[in-house]
Amino acid sequence: HGKENVDSRHSRGRGAETTRFHTVNVAQPVRFSRKCPTGWHHYEGTASCYRVYLNGENYWDAVQTCQRVNGSLATFTADQELRFILAQEWDLEEKTFVRKDQRRFWVGYQFVITSRNHSLEGHWEVAYKGSSEVFLPPDPIFGAGMSEKENVLCAQLQCFHFPTLRHHGLHSWYAENCYEKSSFLCKRSQTCVDIKDNIVDEGYYFTPKGNDPCLSCTCHNGEPEMCVAALCERPQGCQQYRKDPKECCKFTCLDP
Repeated sequence: HGKENVDSRHSRGRGAETTRFHTVNVAQPVRFSRKCPTGWHHYEGTASCYRVYLNGENYWDAVQTCQRVNGSLATFTADQELRFILAQEWDLEEKTFVRKDQRRFWVGYQFVITSRNHSLEGHWEVAYKGSSEVFLPPDPIFGAGMSEKENVLCAQLQCFHFPTLRHHGLHSWYAENCYEKSSFLCKRSQTCVDIKDNIVDEGYYFTPKGNDPCLSCTCHNGEPEMCVAALCERPQGCQQYRKDPKECCKFTCLDP
């Protein structure tokens, strides 16, 4: 993509002959806006995408919802990842939370109770297999919905709505009854997303999201690679025209 104007240059060749170079649409470097479907937040540090779902579901239903979008309830590998989550402005409806300044959602940990003596004792575990190299939360606040019969509680991460509190990373961890309904945070690997916001499977050709509808790339590990660009000639017999941002080599003539 790039220059639409036709550039004609002259230079002297052998025998003082005039050689004419006719250049159309010089290819330019491309910057992709990619890696997450619409509605998801991308974090480069983990090559992952994150999304809060507002439909209040119990923990087990939330697990299934995340799996249907090729993800899981979020766990965190480092403090930097958690700080990224806390700093986001999630598009949340206040009615889904107990207080307007506090937001709680399910994440991928469970608290296993080992003793119910004078105080509850136990430890955090990752809620599903396959999560390696994750950190475990500190001692939790026990939620109001827990019962004495439950030996396993589920994790809720509480964020704060006030910008000053959010940017300081203020948060709390709750161990709550897994059958309480709550919003939840899903996490999935970054992926290839085409120019029409469709998710592309590994190894397939696609046109990445961005400003060049004439690119064809291969999806590899969530990145567009081995890209080939088509160069379009300007429309003939038309002085003023507009390029279609989503279709390659498609123009609309603006002449009277």
